[in-house]
Amino acid sequence: MNRGYFADLAELKQHGGKIAAANKILIPAMAAVKFPEFEVSYSDGKSLKLPIKFDANEVEGNNSASALPVATLLCLSFRESSQAMINSWSAPFLDAFSSSKNVQLYEVSFIDSWLLCRNPIKKLLLRLMRKSSDNALNDSLQRKIVYSFGDHYYFRKELKIINLLSGYIFLLDKFGRIRWQGFGLATQEEVSSLLSCASLLLEEK
Repeated sequence: MNRGYFADLAELKQHGGKIAAANKILIPAMAAVKFPEFEVSYSDGKSLKLPIKFDANEVEGNNSASALPVATLLCLSFRESSQAMINSWSAPFLDAFSSSKNVQLYEVSFIDSWLLCRNPIKKLLLRLMRKSSDNALNDSLQRKIVYSFGDHYYFRKELKIINLLSGYIFLLDKFGRIRWQGFGLATQEEVSSLLSCASLLLEEK
């Protein structure tokens, strides 16, 4: 889990970030595991916990249940070099579901540098991120760009994420369970699988 950059780079040269092939079918609900909770920040400094999921105890008798996403795509990037990988999944996903109110997409950048996680630097960094994302105001409302600061060792361990140079894609259902997973740069076949599985999630009761 704590191996160095050059080990990740050597592995990346072997498979181009394709840790494994993406799922071809939707993982059955009974076999799916829950995605670990973690905190993220928007560029304006507001924070929330992901994944956003249905909780019968919290939403019983509450109209906000209808606003919860039925399907959520989480795109995880630990290094800037993996952004192209993330885009290969998120762009077609947005094209397919941008008009759906039941789908959400989060692109999460993980920042683990001790210096960048210090509060004054963190605030400055978020302010810079906000300026750089001003051109994205016309994007779909379901697309959220967020940042997660701090040590993510145990988070990565739970998800078995070792290579920090690759991109990691998770499709979650409304209960926060992992129903599909992809890695690295998307192939056309894998994109088709993702879109098909997301459509199936929207049809689940």
